[in-house]
Amino acid sequence: MRMEVAAERAASAESAERRQQCADLLAVARHQDRAAFARLFDRYAPLIKCFSLAGYPGALLMAEEVTQETMLKVWRKAHTYKPETAAVSTWVFTLARNCRIDYLRKNSRHQSDIDPDSVWSELVDESADPFLHAQQKRLAREVRAGVGALPAHQQQVLGKVYMEGKSHSEVAAELGIPLGTVKSRLSLALKKLAVTLERP
Repeated sequence: MRMEVAAERAASAESAERRQQCADLLAVARHQDRAAFARLFDRYAPLIKCFSLAGYPGALLMAEEVTQETMLKVWRKAHTYKPETAAVSTWVFTLARNCRIDYLRKNSRHQSDIDPDSVWSELVDESADPFLHAQQKRLAREVRAGVGALPAHQQQVLGKVYMEGKSHSEVAAELGIPLGTVKSRLSLALKKLAVTLERP
C-alpha cells in the first residue's frame, strides 16, 4: 500500500513538473518571460551539458557551446513549440541534438561524408590551458561516474535515445517495453545525472 502511495505521489509530482515546464515554455513564447526562461535554463542547461559529455568526456568547451546555443534556440524558437506534439524535454533535446550536429559540421576541418555523430568521440580540445584540462578531466569523471551509477535499465534507455539518436517509440519497440516506461526511465536517469553534476 505504501509503495502504491509513493508511486502515485512521484507520478503526480512528475506530472506537475511537466505542466510547469510547458507553462514556462509557453510564457517564453508568448511574452518573452525571463523568469520562466530562467527556470527552463536552470532545469535544462545541466542536462544538455551532461547529454553532450556522456560517452564523449573531455570536450567541455564543445559541451558548453552546444548548451548555450541550445538555450538560445529555446528562447528564439519557443513560439514553434506545440505541446500536443511533444513534451518540452523532447523538444529541447531535439534542439540540443541538432545543435551538436551543427557544431560538428561547422567546426569540421575537412569536408567528408562521415556522419558527425561518428566523429564526436574523436573531437579533441586543443587548448593548452592546464586549469581547463584539469576541469575537463574532473567533469568527465563525474559524468562517467553518474552514468555508471544509474541502474542498467536507465543506462540502456539513455544510451539508445541520446547516443544512438533513437526516438522513444523506437526504443520501446526495440526493448519490448511500454513507451511510458521508456519515458519514465529516461526522465529518472536525467534527473539523477543533473543532481550528480550539480554537486559541488
